[in-house]
Amino acid sequence: MTDTKVNRRDFLKITALGAATIAGTRAMGKAEASSGGEKGPHQWAMVIDQAKCEGCNYCTLACRAHNDVSPDISWNEVLPAGEVGDHQVFLPRPCMHCENAPCVEVCMVQASYYRPDGIVMMDYDKCIGCRYCEVACPYQARSFNWEAYEGPNPAVPEWGQPEVERRPRGVPEKCSFCYQRIDRGMALGLTPGVDEDATPACVVACPTGARIFGDLNDPESEVSKLIHSHQTVRLRDELGTAPRVYYILADAEDFEEAVS
Repeated sequence: MTDTKVNRRDFLKITALGAATIAGTRAMGKAEASSGGEKGPHQWAMVIDQAKCEGCNYCTLACRAHNDVSPDISWNEVLPAGEVGDHQVFLPRPCMHCENAPCVEVCMVQASYYRPDGIVMMDYDKCIGCRYCEVACPYQARSFNWEAYEGPNPAVPEWGQPEVERRPRGVPEKCSFCYQRIDRGMALGLTPGVDEDATPACVVACPTGARIFGDLNDPESEVSKLIHSHQTVRLRDELGTAPRVYYILADAEDFEEAVS
């Protein structure tokens, strides 16, 4: 006799998968237009140069300290991605801050939303913990906070000091491009991507300069120059999500230049 019982975990998987499918369909239909509403004068983006990434995880630790992230989860993962010649290649993977974000599409309470500057944000007070956004994200950029994070943060103070409040139990967490550093820095007349105090912590902490941050609307910003001067790729670009994280892929010659 077939067992037709569905436990809570299976139910969440089934319902979230349906939500993800709907979100993916919508995103593909919006490949030519942003679903982020009215855009502001700045559009923030990140470029990651794989030839320069050594897999040191400094970015992960700095993110964990400045955003007070539990050691049980990561907003910034650095994943092994095979080899080029004799060199190990890594894939740093923050939130992609998609222009057509599936997580925003599926959120039934508008807890996931776009800022005018393109950053995809979370309102943790609105979040009901349904995890639709977590499953809808094709980049696995969200981590569910199963337990209240209490006690000291092992990344503090070596990698920085917390700049935002800890999230409550029962919500998905994710990278925010360190919006707090951007906003605070700009209020002081600083330029994100140029001045460290206005730049995401992961970018500042990278010892090899593998991460570059800046304004897509500024043709003189380093990200704009790199995107126009290099062949870049975006993860799962065929889905029409229009990620704001660009990768410069590495070949053997790039590694030789990076270490010379």
